[in-house]
Amino acid sequence: MSKNKNSKGAASKAGSKTKAPKTIARNRRASFDYERIETFEAGIELTGTEVRSLREGGGQLTDTFAIIRAGEVWLLGLHIKPYSHGNRANQDPDRRRRLLLHKKQIRYLSEKVTQAGLTLVPFSIYFSVNNLVKVELVLARGKKTHDKRSSMIARDSKREIDRALKDRSLRD
Repeated sequence: MSKNKNSKGAASKAGSKTKAPKTIARNRRASFDYERIETFEAGIELTGTEVRSLREGGGQLTDTFAIIRAGEVWLLGLHIKPYSHGNRANQDPDRRRRLLLHKKQIRYLSEKVTQAGLTLVPFSIYFSVNNLVKVELVLARGKKTHDKRSSMIARDSKREIDRALKDRSLRD
């Protein structure tokens, strides 16, 4: 009995669906306060109850930032609420958590942060396709006040254009 390799491969490819990552939490304020320079995907070191809590939707990214200490990247300010069925196994909700990056990436980020005056800001936390918790870590530069005003003006004008187009389509 010989198996046809092409038909098996075609069937598995045709039946597979591409899953989009499921976002747990997003730092909306960061996109207003910072200008994105470069984006990195980092793993995060968590305990089992923290992952279960994130599955329940228990993560909060406001006022979260990342620092580099002794060749490791740490995430500070991330709040993961205690798991509802975790009892003693629950960790401190505001503890610092280590991010998992390659050494080459950590050296690169460390160099950029010290020389160029950039900062590391987590923009979102999500479950990857393999159900691993990942952090979208962005190398960013803080916006000045006039930059924030210009982005607000652009956002407002876009909103007015969308309203006008909507009104126009309703009349037709």
